[in-house]
Amino acid sequence: QVQLVESGGGLVQPGGSLRLSCAASGSIFSIKAMGWYRQAPGKRRDMVATITSGGSTNYADSVKGRFTISRDNAKNTVYLQMNTLKPEDTAVYYCNADSENPLGAMVGSWGQGTQVTVSS
Repeated sequence: QVQLVESGGGLVQPGGSLRLSCAASGSIFSIKAMGWYRQAPGKRRDMVATITSGGSTNYADSVKGRFTISRDNAKNTVYLQMNTLKPEDTAVYYCNADSENPLGAMVGSWGQGTQVTVSS
């Protein structure tokens, strides 16, 4: 299986920047795509950004032009660079990995989440 550990969350002022990291371990060669999702209290968990094994990226409209997802295959780590942060970005951010199991089916893995708070 795949295990994910997020880090880098914290408290920042509006307009500030933060970089989140997600380290993957386990069956890392089975990973086909990874991404970041976020969930605020009382709200649904929304996709923020994804990146495939081929390097294709996708972003939520609310973060386009401000956030950048990237990966370091040598370190088995995915990053989320967040710039020009807004109070509405406040949420718990979760790392996700979509992996192919030995039967050829796709299975999702989730990290524990890291808190991002944007406030003055």
